[in-house]
Amino acid sequence: MFNPEQIEVEIWRADELEMRRGVSAELDEMWSFVARQTHPRWLWHAIDHRTGKVLAYVFGRRKDLVFLQLKALLEPFGITRYYTDGWGAYERHLDAESHRVGKENTPKIESKHINLRTRIKRLVRRTICFSKTERMHDLVIGLFINCYEFGRLL
Repeated sequence: MFNPEQIEVEIWRADELEMRRGVSAELDEMWSFVARQTHPRWLWHAIDHRTGKVLAYVFGRRKDLVFLQLKALLEPFGITRYYTDGWGAYERHLDAESHRVGKENTPKIESKHINLRTRIKRLVRRTICFSKTERMHDLVIGLFINCYEFGRLL
């Protein structure tokens, strides 16, 4: 039995608690191709772990340099916890204390992949709808993300 005088209670508003905890992000990369399957193109993106909103995205190869571009875009958000799969770039460039590996922490970004593959046929692995150039590939997918996620009609 506890003595009521020994119990401490902290009451926080939800928005204050979120500020105190910091922003958590789910990061992942998504494969597609340009012109032919031997020319892969990766969409790297990060979403807010709590809301599922896209924070940032970049296109490129599945290389550390491209991940570092995404990481630089995430700097202003002050992210305190990252959730990823076990890809090596994350392991090499994220602080181990703030990085959690495992699919159990990335359900929202995996769901985002399914939605993107359903809506953008260029992202489907077996398709006859593909881009012939990297520029067109990046523009089509980027325009969709900007419209769908950020509400920006161009």
